[in-house]
Amino acid sequence: MIPLITHTPRLLLLAASRALLTAELHKPQYFPVLLGAALPTDWPPGRHTREAMTYSLEQLTAGGRTAAGWYGWYALRKAEGEVPRTLIGAGGFMGPPDAAGLAEIEFSIAAEWRGQGLGTELVAGLVQQAAATGMVLQLVAHTATADLPAQHVLAGNGFEPEGTTPDGRLRFERAVTPAADAALGAAGA
Repeated sequence: MIPLITHTPRLLLLAASRALLTAELHKPQYFPVLLGAALPTDWPPGRHTREAMTYSLEQLTAGGRTAAGWYGWYALRKAEGEVPRTLIGAGGFMGPPDAAGLAEIEFSIAAEWRGQGLGTELVAGLVQQAAATGMVLQLVAHTATADLPAQHVLAGNGFEPEGTTPDGRLRFERAVTPAADAALGAAGA
């Protein structure tokens, strides 16, 4: 099992659980209570669609404990001054890495929180999480050719463009160096 929480300077990244996804999908009034965070007015953002939530819930249900941390993650802005802890985005992995250590990530930031470097911080946290597992050696991400902010976020996290997919999206990749203590995390997997 991989760690299910990580921190960046301004964010708390929390792995989606069956309880959180069920609340988000079916009992949205309980979702912010379970998270202990305020929601932005335009939740859910971008690629964090009902289909993505349903997929993550199905994978977590089928995979049990070993699937935890390999799908959705919530990005919560830490409380600061008068601003309470707030859900600002979502991201995560599309599943565990393949036999070669390749995993795919996605991310979305709520509109009112864009332009503050939080997308870059979210992706940095996902890269950190991938390294902590000791299982991921390469990360891939896809973005629309017109999505310059997402491309900037990926480039800021060491991803390099590697061509175009058949559906016209840009493919970005970066190597991942397992963390020094990753052997402990991988042994528990």
